[in-house]
Amino acid sequence: MPKWRDHLNAGQVIPACPLALNEDGSWSEIHQRALIRYYVEAGAGGLAVGVHSTQFAIREPRHGLFRPLLKNVSQWLSDCLPADSPFVRIAGVCGDNAQAISEAEFAVEQGYHAGLLSLTALRDASEDQLIQHCHAVSGVIPIIGFYLQPAVGGRVLSYSFWRRLAEIDRVVAIKMAPFNRYQTWDVVRAVIDSNRDDLTLYTGNDDNIIVDLLTPFVWQGKTRFIVGGLLGQWGVWTQRAVHMLREIQAIRSATSIPIEWLSRAASLTDANAAIFDASNEFAGCIPGINEVLRRQGLLPGNRCLNVVEILSGGQAEELDRVIAAYPELTDDFFVKENLPRWLH
Repeated sequence: MPKWRDHLNAGQVIPACPLALNEDGSWSEIHQRALIRYYVEAGAGGLAVGVHSTQFAIREPRHGLFRPLLKNVSQWLSDCLPADSPFVRIAGVCGDNAQAISEAEFAVEQGYHAGLLSLTALRDASEDQLIQHCHAVSGVIPIIGFYLQPAVGGRVLSYSFWRRLAEIDRVVAIKMAPFNRYQTWDVVRAVIDSNRDDLTLYTGNDDNIIVDLLTPFVWQGKTRFIVGGLLGQWGVWTQRAVHMLREIQAIRSATSIPIEWLSRAASLTDANAAIFDASNEFAGCIPGINEVLRRQGLLPGNRCLNVVEILSGGQAEELDRVIAAYPELTDDFFVKENLPRWLH
């Protein structure tokens, strides 16, 4: 098994990478590179680029950022990582079959290890068609299955779909982000039933991160853990997320879990609600992520490619509230100490 697979299977903090835009909407390569350096030095074990947090609009011809972004990020990662690093490079892959295969081919050319496969473009496809699509893309690049919540463009997928997906050898992991306990359990049960110990579970449930990571899922006498996270939430305050995951990994084998972890889980959910703008059906999710990074100096602004995608009314105040309430979740000092060097 390749080193990156062992690394992925061990459980990592994998941020979903935001896009660095200047206030005029142009791409800030300086800030994008600084962001990459931040994630690496914060201890992230991988990075997902070209995904929802990066903004799917990078693929639109008027922006033309998909290829330049993937190419440059790959180079910047190579510049700041040892040659033999197992750091997991993940490219977002989406669209119909032709587009997805084209994106997968380009990702492989640029040195990405796996593709996080979005099925948003196939909203009306049957289960058979979805599985055929996954087979085709996996022939180009190992894929990470992606359960995206309907509120931001996903669709409800059955236990049957996930059980069939688990039978595809080149599916290496599944990111569960339905923001729904029942649907998350469908995926976990399907993976347990597949008997594939090499198929790794990652949480994308930004509303339930800590509980997902602490829970031993037991089914038919078998136990599986969600080993790590591939999360938009972990695109901010990444150093603290790394420390948190390591703490969780250390206590998973204990017979009891300190009750303080339930309090920490609630705090992180509250903070995520402000960042993701949960009270407005996630309308300000991406600008919320960008705003936290802007306040730290890692991004020049909270601008999105879609100019109507802005912070919701009251969201900035909610960010003020949670940042003041939960300083233990932030890594402002770490960023302040290193930012001048990252931007150089």
